[in-house]
Amino acid sequence: MNCCSLINADTDRFFSRFAGLHRLRFRLFGFEHSQRQLIRGIHDAGIEGATLLDIGCGPGYLHRALLRLGAVRATGVDLSAGMVASARAGARADGLAERTDYRQGDFTQMTNEVPAADLVVLDKVICCYPDWEALVERSLLKTRRLYAFTIPRDRTLTRAGLKAVRWGLRGAGCCYQPFIHDAARIEACILAGGFHRTYEARTPAWLTRVYTRVEAVGV
Repeated sequence: MNCCSLINADTDRFFSRFAGLHRLRFRLFGFEHSQRQLIRGIHDAGIEGATLLDIGCGPGYLHRALLRLGAVRATGVDLSAGMVASARAGARADGLAERTDYRQGDFTQMTNEVPAADLVVLDKVICCYPDWEALVERSLLKTRRLYAFTIPRDRTLTRAGLKAVRWGLRGAGCCYQPFIHDAARIEACILAGGFHRTYEARTPAWLTRVYTRVEAVGV
């Protein structure tokens, strides 16, 4: 098994283990502030009748909320089998099974199998990939109109928190590691792909941005 396979296997186990905890946290507290910002930015950009690709979809709360706000269909992709199972069960419980489709695996390795969409969302996902360029470039190819992400802000407190997480994961023998990638480099890649930033919001820990394809806004 190569290094990438080891990391993917550990990432699957790590997030599958916490699928139940995600459900409990959402039942108790609902969306995080950064997720509410993300939803607001996407909704303001206009999603009525849009198709949606949610990369790193987790339990699926985000794309199900966007379906209720006007999107017509969502495809969720997640490396974690436990998260995909949780998202599928949630869609059935919400009466959205016929408007959702789920794929389990590494998006960068299955890009050709995933349909393009009007809107592509990566909520706290770019930080899970060591090779952010491959993830962003390949996901942009699947984006017809709107591209949205949330990533960690590069701040002293955030770096300290991620350092502690990495230390704990290494101590547990887990290959999965989170990252803080350069927001300016990510944006440069997106702008070069033909997009224009239309929304930005921040919390102390997170940066959220939404982009619209240039021809879609007449820029």
